[in-house]
Amino acid sequence: MARANKASLAGDDVSTSTTLARSTVHQLLELGISDVVISPGSRNAPLSIAFYEAEARGLINLHVRVDERGAAFFALGIAKATGRYVPVVCTSGTAVANLLPAVMEAHHSYCKLLLLTADRPERLRRTGSNQTTYQNGIFGDFVSTSIDTPAPIEIAPILAQGGPIHINLQFDEPLLPHDDGEWHLAIHPKVIPTSSRIPSELLLTTSKHLVIVGHDRAGFSVAEIERFAEQIGAPILAEDPLVFERAVAHAPIVLSDSRVSSELKPDFAVVIGRTTLSRTTNRFINGIEDVLVVDPRTERIDTERRSKRIETQLPTVRRKIEKNLDWFASWKRHESAAEEAVAGLPEWCEARALAMIAQELPTDTALFISSSRPIRDIESFAMPRSGLTTYANRGLAGIDGNISTAMGIATFHEETYAVIGDLAFIHDLSALAQPTKDPLTVIVIDNDGGGIFSTLPQRGIDGFERIFGTPHGQDLAKIVSGFGISHEVVKSTKELQIALRRVHPFLHIIIAKMPDREFNADALLAVTRKFQELVTL
Repeated sequence: MARANKASLAGDDVSTSTTLARSTVHQLLELGISDVVISPGSRNAPLSIAFYEAEARGLINLHVRVDERGAAFFALGIAKATGRYVPVVCTSGTAVANLLPAVMEAHHSYCKLLLLTADRPERLRRTGSNQTTYQNGIFGDFVSTSIDTPAPIEIAPILAQGGPIHINLQFDEPLLPHDDGEWHLAIHPKVIPTSSRIPSELLLTTSKHLVIVGHDRAGFSVAEIERFAEQIGAPILAEDPLVFERAVAHAPIVLSDSRVSSELKPDFAVVIGRTTLSRTTNRFINGIEDVLVVDPRTERIDTERRSKRIETQLPTVRRKIEKNLDWFASWKRHESAAEEAVAGLPEWCEARALAMIAQELPTDTALFISSSRPIRDIESFAMPRSGLTTYANRGLAGIDGNISTAMGIATFHEETYAVIGDLAFIHDLSALAQPTKDPLTVIVIDNDGGGIFSTLPQRGIDGFERIFGTPHGQDLAKIVSGFGISHEVVKSTKELQIALRRVHPFLHIIIAKMPDREFNADALLAVTRKFQELVTL
């Protein structure tokens, strides 16, 4: 960036750090960045002040989070909801390392995080200077690029790469501006460059086709996928049944029987995105001979999927194929058997609670679903519907930062819900120290530990409770009360239903006290066995 431009942004008497910060913020404003998340620190003062000045003039939404890990997940939530880059600003040292979990999730879900980390000038590295470490390249392959700079750079082409980006900014003292310059004036909107490809053409000669959709749909809209499925005459099997009203219900249960999955094996399947939830679904996919994967991430991430063909865009269909009615009827018949099996669930258990949550939420609301058991229960037991905007951290499916992510999502929606397991909730308790002011209802599935492990092969081994079940024994209501946050405890289906129908203007937490984890695991197993009995009749 030219020296004259620097002066126009910063004035003649400001420090090089102020110039660097103002140039960075000015460019981001021109690129349409709407939100920024800051964690407090001294070395990042130039950036923090510049963003604050921009917010004071109504140019950006500024969010402050004390915990860098929570700040990064909060930014991730905004990025998921808006589809735009969201900067995360932090100071030097361990602050940078705390961003890593969210960066890894952003990488694998291909989300737009911009990591603006403050650093000492290069001359102070390897000298024992306070809070100085090796920050450049710290995120390795989890960012599209990492840039280390003491001077302004052109940001637009960097963001054009997509995925998480790391810019390590060397700030020398003085860190504070000596003027109140009008650097924020003359914002000229610019567009982040994008590349487009001509989609390939798909010609089909068979009639038994299936579309299988991962939780995040690989970035494609529901309408795009439904239109494509209609063109090839295919049922939709979706990990997220809450956005596809005509999706196959209870798909993991339907495919749990080897005879059924063999009968339902298609001639051709299109897998959109990454399927990471159901083992039965993935076994089913592995048994299909002709599979097309459609996922833009395959250019950078997971480049070698198990398929004969990989595309980054949905292909065009040369000719529309009429539905094979017998094929659809086969799926419907087994779907009905699964519904009958699910109807036998106990009145109060985790699966029924999650199914109710999915059914009861109003249309035009957002739902964040925690990894581990909640998202699996939604997939297996919720009836397909539409009208919700759903989110999940399925890049790496971690349980960290879930409350923070939900809070970030809530900044973009009129009304947001989140369903989170108790261990995931405890994992991110620091987020409650700065509760969102947006309407967000968090439902905590409290089974006193890691309920998912009771459904896995580890169940019953010596030491199970200590190293897998990990009961925490905490009264979550008392913890939430200590933060001064609105909450309630429910212990039945009816109580949960009533709680979900109340409207809360700010953060509200519903603690759903569940039966024993083993009881829940047995209930899930009973559903599978009942289904297998029904399909043998």
